[in-house]
Amino acid sequence: MLFLDALSAALPTDRIVLDPDVMRAYARDQAAWAPAGAPIALVKARDADQVRALVAICAEHGVPIVPRGAGTGLSGGANAVDGCVLLALDGMDRILEIDPAEQLAVVQPGVVNDHLRAAVAEHGLWYPPDPASSPWSTIGGNTATNAGGVCCVKYGVTRDYVLGMKVVTGRGELVTLGRRTRKGVAGYDLAGLFVGSEGTLGVITEITVRLLRLPDSPQKTVVGAFDSLVTAGEAVAATAAAGITPSALELVDRYCLRAVDE
Repeated sequence: MLFLDALSAALPTDRIVLDPDVMRAYARDQAAWAPAGAPIALVKARDADQVRALVAICAEHGVPIVPRGAGTGLSGGANAVDGCVLLALDGMDRILEIDPAEQLAVVQPGVVNDHLRAAVAEHGLWYPPDPASSPWSTIGGNTATNAGGVCCVKYGVTRDYVLGMKVVTGRGELVTLGRRTRKGVAGYDLAGLFVGSEGTLGVITEITVRLLRLPDSPQKTVVGAFDSLVTAGEAVAATAAAGITPSALELVDRYCLRAVDE
């Protein structure tokens, strides 16, 4: 096949996987109900140059690409389509820089959310976005899906922390978007446009994220029990009306409580 020959000529052979069983393991995320097609190849990229080479070849041959991180999503966004190349970015997992002065970090897309949190905590810093999958999900996937978490009520979602990124466009060009300073007021927010784009605008190969200082006050947990969802909702509204913004807020229904107790 001409496409596979071109792929083999452009990328190291150990980056290309054609084993059907291995490809099947990468062909879907955690959305069990969502359909998944059959890819023709899996590429495990190690750097932006490999991503750029792959995208250029796929553009030339009209082959679709499905980028994926850790595959922890619940919407089928990382699921393969028939005849595609799966681009696995979880191997690009280096924290490239932590800048305590500017309070930012530069990471590759395969860095796991909690690994970044642990690394910046050594500098007295904190990365707030906390999706439920943070022990396994990657910053690239979080960025592509604009992941949130229970802390988003007070601290916001991923889009609020992405300052800039490097992206391979559909024509195989590597471009730099956004900034790496705390203040940014000039021009279009093209980096923000890519956050939540689910891989439809390009492949993210590097992300610069904003950090906060670690909270120094002790955390306290308050639990309330309510007879109905309506009453629980009214309690949330009353909390906000009182000027209180919890750092995390979550509703647990009776079925989940019973499962936890059991």
